[in-house]
Amino acid sequence: MHKTLLMVVAALLALSVTVAAAPRRNDAVYRAAEAARPATLDLLKEMVNIDSGTGDVAGGNKIATLLAARLTALGATVRREPAEAPNLPDNMVAVFHGTGKGRILLIAHTDTVFGPGTAAARPFQIDGDRAHGPGVGDEKAGVALALSALTILRDLKFTNFATITLLIDTSEEQGSPGSTKLIKALAPQHDVEFNMEPGDAPDAITVWRKGSSRIHIRVKGRAAHAGVAPQDGRNAALELIHQLDSIAGTFPLSGDGTTVNLTVLKAGERPNIIPDAAEAIVNARFRKPEDLPQIIGKLEAAAKVTAVPDTSVSVSADPGFPPLVEDENTDALATHAQAIYAEIGKTLTKAGNGGASESAVAQAADTPALDGLGMVGGDFHTDHEWADLNGLVPRLYLITRLIMDMGAKPPKRAN
Repeated sequence: MHKTLLMVVAALLALSVTVAAAPRRNDAVYRAAEAARPATLDLLKEMVNIDSGTGDVAGGNKIATLLAARLTALGATVRREPAEAPNLPDNMVAVFHGTGKGRILLIAHTDTVFGPGTAAARPFQIDGDRAHGPGVGDEKAGVALALSALTILRDLKFTNFATITLLIDTSEEQGSPGSTKLIKALAPQHDVEFNMEPGDAPDAITVWRKGSSRIHIRVKGRAAHAGVAPQDGRNAALELIHQLDSIAGTFPLSGDGTTVNLTVLKAGERPNIIPDAAEAIVNARFRKPEDLPQIIGKLEAAAKVTAVPDTSVSVSADPGFPPLVEDENTDALATHAQAIYAEIGKTLTKAGNGGASESAVAQAADTPALDGLGMVGGDFHTDHEWADLNGLVPRLYLITRLIMDMGAKPPKRAN
């Protein structure tokens, strides 16, 4: 009997230790996240139903006006930052000042890959547990979550942070040509960067991303009448075909490592003229910064060997995103995020993907970055893109708690 009693007591003690060690939910934040669901969906619907493809200045400015009014009402100092490239809407920066130590940078983008008229043809809709519409997941849901998190912090009178800066980027889908300098300037002024890109299904945050670059292969030839004197021409289109054939199989088309895919092909303007110019754009994705020069080097080597006489080939790369590299700083932030998710009884996994984002620019400026903090979604850049509404409250809880924790105690950077 005595031995049995001791075993029972030991079991109870072990149970009490387990219960004591279990993470505790912040009920005030969770209740606020639940209450914020309808307003978050309303804002998401309003944004999705505004066309804002990259380069749509009117649409981008319309969303900026909508968000600026809400952020100003929350107490932010809001300013427009002119785009750093032509034919792009202004970026927007909203700054909140608190009484604590942590300096937090939130980045979200409002541009999509869809052209004018898409929102009217495919407006926001909810089908079961999923929301649909152009840019609903990538990443207007993330924008809506950021606004709702800031609203919760205001309502809870949380000021234990030095600054919270929200950057609304309007050209992310093209590699942020209109905001890269701005990100490089803002990132070093902050202790951490949180990016509102969507999380991968079923429920992951992003700890690595590939870098991206658009590489142009251009061919110059000689025009001629296609019927009267085709022999006088030097067909740039045929040489471009040769170039693409010569690099076929050189690079993987899919996978977690380097990939290079043909995305744009242009040649000729009239059916009766031998084309004197042709261009291909290949999209390169890579895990390490040093991978890109190697890709370009192989394309340049191929360009030196032509099949059509008297044609010339050039190779050039547009500025793009560097890779987001998983490091100790990112892992520490991800582990902290997992602990917060455990407070509400959910499991958050770490993942990576080939989609580039502004977090890599922030990390390159030596600011610890964590990505994929928007709503979980999928089928991005398609006509059936979706965002998982089951994740709205948990994800809103996560980003709100991350801001609170990092505001109160900024992360220590690994050397």
